[in-house]
Amino acid sequence: MINFNGELLYPENIKLTSENRGFKYGDAIFETIKVINNKVVFWEDHYFRLMASMRMLRMKIPMEFTLEFLEKEILKTVAVQDDAPTFRVRLNVFRKDGGLYKPKTNEIAYLIDVKGHSSQMKTTYKLDVFKDFYNYSGLLSTVKTNNRMLNTLASIFAEENDLDNCVLLNERKGVVEVTNGNIFVIKGNVIKTPALTEGCIKGIVRKKLIEMLSKNKDFTIEETSISPFEIQKADEVFITNAIVGLQPVTHYKKKTFKTDIGQKLANSLRILQIAGN
Repeated sequence: MINFNGELLYPENIKLTSENRGFKYGDAIFETIKVINNKVVFWEDHYFRLMASMRMLRMKIPMEFTLEFLEKEILKTVAVQDDAPTFRVRLNVFRKDGGLYKPKTNEIAYLIDVKGHSSQMKTTYKLDVFKDFYNYSGLLSTVKTNNRMLNTLASIFAEENDLDNCVLLNERKGVVEVTNGNIFVIKGNVIKTPALTEGCIKGIVRKKLIEMLSKNKDFTIEETSISPFEIQKADEVFITNAIVGLQPVTHYKKKTFKTDIGQKLANSLRILQIAGN
């Protein structure tokens, strides 16, 4: 069942009209959230990112949209699904119907869609660059809006070329992220990830990993610009997102990477997910 504005409904009973602004204009944002054993993983970080995104997009935040209220709505929706230890939750917020580019109202509606999830880290993971279109840098690119056309095209490209994922570039041809997460590059004891000014999503696991690495004396973490050439010269590469956590990359073009550090960081991240925020 799906949670539509607090009401649990079967998918066929959801009534989104032809005037839905998420459909017509991409006037919507979303959070992809992991629930493990009835615990919403990194929920505070997701909540505050959602609030910041809504404010940035001038959506009217309802008074009842508290941390506790939305967590309760997520768990209420999880509770009516088929039994599974892990769930993938998509919390979508969109402006209510009406208007053209200028909305009729800034009031919002929300939808919570939940699915059981069982994917695990892949032992082989192939990556290459998607060059057809750019992910333009700027603050708006850091927000998870419903406009994911670039990610869709890159995902199709990956499938056509027997890849697991693609690297997205900005207009300066700098590395931004991959189609479904953030990217990290290891060279020696330096771990780099694209800065938010490059146009990457403010990933929750990205944030947690940066916090974790900042306390690790064995590594120096840098948020900076990265060229595709640096990926090829790296010792290790890995990607992160809220559902998988951390996925080491094994192949980029003709380069094969080690995964030792990535595996250790993935284990540390799993412990953090289970332990709490």
